[in-house]
Amino acid sequence: MIMSKSKPITLGAAIFYGGLIAGILDAADGVVAYYFAAGFNPIQVLQFIASGFYGAAAFQKGISGALVGLLAHFFIAFAVAAIYVGATRFLPMLSREAVMWGTIYGAAVFIVMNFVVLPHTAVVKSPLSLPLLLNGVLGHALFVGLPIALAARRITNQASLSTQALTYKARAFQRNS
Repeated sequence: MIMSKSKPITLGAAIFYGGLIAGILDAADGVVAYYFAAGFNPIQVLQFIASGFYGAAAFQKGISGALVGLLAHFFIAFAVAAIYVGATRFLPMLSREAVMWGTIYGAAVFIVMNFVVLPHTAVVKSPLSLPLLLNGVLGHALFVGLPIALAARRITNQASLSTQALTYKARAFQRNS
């Protein structure tokens, strides 16, 4: 069996792909979870996100409210990806142990968003539900933190290859001197 290494990507690409994949997976998870928990359709889920800006009025804004929710959702996904990817530049362990740190990061993102950030917005308040809480923590760990961390790990491969190339060139230079 031949094992191939992932192709390295740039810092910007890691943020883009990590944020995009996390945003898509998190949105899909939210649509499914809120359908089963509250009977929400996808438009209502996105309007719920927009309620952070508009409060309950988001549900009267139709598609425009849903689009605001979609834009806010992906803005947050890219911002969360940028934070993690940026942190890997100073904490290489985040890339080396991407699965562990990515899942921890995803769960932390859920906790911070729901218990620190959202209470300071106009978001429609909903009762705490144990199934939605568990889905939120696990879903963010697997569908937000993990894809972002795996995308960030691909940069380390690139940095590692660049370091190896410089080391090889330095050794060749020393031999020729």
